[in-house]
Amino acid sequence: MYAMRVRIRRVGNSLGVLLPKALLEAWGVGEDDELVLTQRGIQPPASSGFSHRELDDLRLSLSLAVVRKHTAREIRAKILANLHRWKLRDSWVSAYDEWAHIARSEDDGALFAAMLGREEDAVRLRQSMPYVGLLSQQEVRKLYEEAAD
Repeated sequence: MYAMRVRIRRVGNSLGVLLPKALLEAWGVGEDDELVLTQRGIQPPASSGFSHRELDDLRLSLSLAVVRKHTAREIRAKILANLHRWKLRDSWVSAYDEWAHIARSEDDGALFAAMLGREEDAVRLRQSMPYVGLLSQQEVRKLYEEAAD
């Protein structure tokens, strides 16, 4: 489950919150898409219909696409850059500490196990993938569409 604190900021004459790109990509939404706002929080539209297993399969597909296109060094660099930016924005979740450790360790096995493994820890870590941005929105949307079929 994704849990974090977000800061309310001024946006023009209104107030708003910034949502991390990792969360939006995990939800499969982007610019001009709609989110549902309730008293319990903000969430993606319920129309996705993915089970927990299907959602992890989708995250696994996203991770595999990243591994196929990028070296471990490039992935680590993106992870550390995203984590740095998110920490500055006060968008930190506990899994990011684990990702930071994995990225700094330079252990390819640990990196790929977290990105591609079926173990409980890998499934949990993929819920907050800090290597987002290594795939284009078009590639991400294609994988979401394939998963929905």
